[in-house]
Amino acid sequence: MAGLDFWKDRNVFITGAAGFIGSHLATALCSDANVVILKRDHVKDSYLDISGCAGSVSTVRGELEDFDSVLRAIAEYEIDTVFHIGAQPIVEISRIIPRKTFESNIEGTWNVLEACRLVSYESKKLQRIIIASSDKSYGNAQPPYTEDMPLGGESPYDVSKACTDMIAQSYHKNYALPVCISRLGNVFGPGDINFSRIVPGTIRSVIKNDGITIRSDGSMVREYFYVKDAVSAYLTLAENMHKKEVVGGAFNFGSGEKMSVIEVVKKISDFMGYGREPKILNLAKNEIRTQFLSTEKAKRLLNWKPSFTFSAALPETVSWYRKYFNGR
Repeated sequence: MAGLDFWKDRNVFITGAAGFIGSHLATALCSDANVVILKRDHVKDSYLDISGCAGSVSTVRGELEDFDSVLRAIAEYEIDTVFHIGAQPIVEISRIIPRKTFESNIEGTWNVLEACRLVSYESKKLQRIIIASSDKSYGNAQPPYTEDMPLGGESPYDVSKACTDMIAQSYHKNYALPVCISRLGNVFGPGDINFSRIVPGTIRSVIKNDGITIRSDGSMVREYFYVKDAVSAYLTLAENMHKKEVVGGAFNFGSGEKMSVIEVVKKISDFMGYGREPKILNLAKNEIRTQFLSTEKAKRLLNWKPSFTFSAALPETVSWYRKYFNGR
């Protein structure tokens, strides 16, 4: 990573900045770059607010489905770099509200890219566009996933991310937009207040002594990727987009550390000194059994690698949630 000097006084537009990863990215950049965010609702427990950086960013009110708001943000603030991270991010929610998921994740992506296309005709200021896809865009392929595998998916979320990915590729190939695509595994860390996810949900259950519940049978295997490494991945990718072998490409980012849900729960329970056995509901019948990524391309072309193991990231993560719940 080139370091924050690269971002000094750059105009950066971030979608999803009230969410988990987007708020960490905005916080990392807000003291150096001129950060502009698109915000629909005020999320009072957003990491961006809690970190104290909300007052250091410019806010455009609107949502991803509102093309005029997206266009205004990119054009009026003379944006140099776009990080499109905003989305409906939960697989199970996508099954309940598929239309809203498709609107947010697919229409939202083409709105961002179309706004970038129009702005790029009038100005040469726009230099780089990072589109957040997901490991879910590979569907039920055989892992480890590599960037040259075909995209697919069955759940509305998986399909929406595969579409996001392909729309981004189309805009690069047809309009020469400076686009790169990131595909991340499961991200965890301070500030994730979506407690349906296994890491924050387990930590909350231990803190509140509610008993841990596992929605699946506990055997599904995923990578767990610390949010600081995710931010590092986004910044490193953006900083390398001047290279012709990078721009237009898709890049996997992950920890390389594969664990079952049961193993994750045990690591958290052991670290927090919690002895009760989890209750296994075995309700998640349609989720992909095993997912993990090859990050060889990122290591080779970006000289990127993760800095945190799951165990190394747990103390900071658990400490944040203890403070969060003590303050409520």
